[in-house]
Amino acid sequence: MGNCIFCGKPAGFLRRRHRECQDKYNRTWQAMLNRAKEAALGLGQLDDLNQQLSVLAQKGYVPQSKVNEVLMLGWEEAVSHFLEDGNLDAEEEKSLSEYVEFFGLTQDELDKKRAYTRFIKGAVLREIMEGKVPQRFKLSTPLPLNFQKSESLVWAFSDVDYYEKRTRKEYVGGSSGVSIRITKGVYYRTGGFKGYPVEKEETIHVDKGILAVTTKHIYFYGPNKSFRIPYSKIVSFTPYSDGIGIQRDAARAKPQLFVTGDGWFTYNLVTNLARM
Repeated sequence: MGNCIFCGKPAGFLRRRHRECQDKYNRTWQAMLNRAKEAALGLGQLDDLNQQLSVLAQKGYVPQSKVNEVLMLGWEEAVSHFLEDGNLDAEEEKSLSEYVEFFGLTQDELDKKRAYTRFIKGAVLREIMEGKVPQRFKLSTPLPLNFQKSESLVWAFSDVDYYEKRTRKEYVGGSSGVSIRITKGVYYRTGGFKGYPVEKEETIHVDKGILAVTTKHIYFYGPNKSFRIPYSKIVSFTPYSDGIGIQRDAARAKPQLFVTGDGWFTYNLVTNLARM
């Protein structure tokens, strides 16, 4: 007979917990998470939050070692809450930043589920819409791109799949014809034709590489293809869930697609920079 992992008392044959103990743990965990989220939203005090969470944990079978995890999860939920409207205003950023600083949370801890990256992305978009040039994106190594002096790098995406839409022509309904013998050793061929042409549009994977977004251009760098496109030469932007499509202003230009993994951010980033 095993003991309950929460209260330590006998739990019954082949059982590891009492249902009521599990329920108490779940309610306590949610209460702790709500308390942390409210503080990150700027709706609660930071000074005694750690103590409040410790008291709740002790009463609800939650290990004290889980308190720091709750602090991080509460911050992550606050980020999601603030970004529900697609915007992170200055006051919201201030609340989140003060929370991180007060509890000494690190970027690596907060970015395990990409929450810190989403936080930075929200702040970048706000600054662009305010007419400012964001300086938040930091490179660990220099990019192999030749930027112009008049532009500033705003963001760069790695492992971006680059596609092009191309039109391929094929012939349908062709015939090889038939050879008719006219006299010994002489043949006349009749009925041979290629058929009628049909154009098919295909999306072709061209390369995989870096997509850099600056105040003036979109850059792509890959092992097979590299190019720069000024915003002034882009006619339209098409949003996708995982990337963006563009149509350049050229007679023979075909749609180009970039899969960044975050279509919402990419689309808002380039369309707002194009208006600056």
